[in-house]
Amino acid sequence: MAGLRLIVGLGNPGAEYLRTRHNAGFWFIDALAQDRGARFGIETKLHSESAKVTLDGHQILLLKPTTYMNKSGIAVAAALRYYKIEPDEMLVAHDELDLPPGVARLKFDGGHGGQNGLRDIVAHLGHGKFHRLRVGIGHPGHKDRVTPWVLGRAGAQDEDAIIRAVGDALGVLPLALAGDMNEAMKRLHTAPK
Repeated sequence: MAGLRLIVGLGNPGAEYLRTRHNAGFWFIDALAQDRGARFGIETKLHSESAKVTLDGHQILLLKPTTYMNKSGIAVAAALRYYKIEPDEMLVAHDELDLPPGVARLKFDGGHGGQNGLRDIVAHLGHGKFHRLRVGIGHPGHKDRVTPWVLGRAGAQDEDAIIRAVGDALGVLPLALAGDMNEAMKRLHTAPK
């Protein structure tokens, strides 16, 4: 398997969304950039903020779409075209309602599961053949409460759990970058709780 060349964090731009559950993908990519001492700059042609990092000898492009969540596919498609990156060389980090806070899971291919950012990326690409990092944010219990839930801030305990899951995911990233996604999955999915 080819290694990763692009990591996309999904979220909504703007200070009012910064700490919301829906921005868990941004939390991951911001943590990675901070860890590597990278700064994001505006990339107008890519409808994104981007940064480049080197991790274990791998050059990786980091992308935070500035399009709002439900238009994430515009930025992702532009970056894949511009940098000539194949979808299977991309990891998309996003919030996941179906996982509890504190849990992160890697996955390849599949549908969008109702996640609007993924829905738009799949629509732009015509398929779902890319890697995902699903960062658990928990579910409010009823579908009518999902929107205020994802656009709301997590309580302190859940926020700490989400940050811990982001850290666990960062810990297995070198394996994913080296192309050993199976080992990365095994370690992340069996991380002690």
